[in-house]
Amino acid sequence: MAKIILSIGETVLREIPLTKERITIGRRPHNDIVLDNLAISGEHAVIVTRDNDSFLEDLNSTNGTQVNGQPVKKHFLQDQDVIELAQFRVKYLSADEGGHTAKLASPVSGHAVASLTVLNGPAAGREITLAKVLTTIGRPDVQVAVVAWREGAYFLSHVEGEEFPLLNGQPVATGARQLSDGDIINLSGSQMRVVLR
Repeated sequence: MAKIILSIGETVLREIPLTKERITIGRRPHNDIVLDNLAISGEHAVIVTRDNDSFLEDLNSTNGTQVNGQPVKKHFLQDQDVIELAQFRVKYLSADEGGHTAKLASPVSGHAVASLTVLNGPAAGREITLAKVLTTIGRPDVQVAVVAWREGAYFLSHVEGEEFPLLNGQPVATGARQLSDGDIINLSGSQMRVVLR
């Protein structure tokens, strides 16, 4: 099970297993994680966990949220990511089904990598190579999904947008769906074919 470790400097304050789908972080007492500091907004951020995937979303906080030193609005959390909120640090540790901390294997393991082929629109014929552990697809602020490599396979997850991506005509609303060769993804007006080699 994935977990987060809350600390200030070198002092660990809490270890929190991500057992709930939504864990809220903020200054007000109703949050799951209460950070009593004026630099923290009343409702500052939320961590949403679906299956083995966790996403961080800043809730329009006054002072913002950073991951690994970069300001973020929404972020697909990866093992060892450090969320920074004022002087607090929240380290994310992913876990495989056996409960061990997972290290994602690189998809580029000595053989040709998979890709997505765009089937329609002005980018028809373009290939999006899936050479990274995480490949973001879609249009920011409209509809965004991520293709993640883990446990020897590729998985599609919804990240942002009111419309869910479609996989072979079925919405990917919660959790992650494993991809197979020839699958069709529909996302923000684009249709893409999955090519697994």
